Amino acid sequence: MSRDLRIYMKDTNVRLIIGALALLFIVGDGLIWLIYGFGAAMMGLLCMLGAFVPIGFIFLFLFVTDWIVKRAGRD
Repeated sequence: MSRDLRIYMKDTNVRLIIGALALLFIVGDGLIWLIYGFGAAMMGLLCMLGAFVPIGFIFLFLFVTDWIVKRAGRD
């Protein structure tokens, strides 16, 4: 095992994000399905996915700007 704490922090953050999303989608949408039925669960899934579209655009914008800044600094 590596002793680099930055790699450990990055791995831990990725696992936390994946766990939170799995909890939201599986448990949250599963409870909607259990209580309200299939149609409501599909609407909940659609709403959750729709909420992640702007977040995805923000992360994409930040990734592209980071890439541009790193390439501009090589001159």
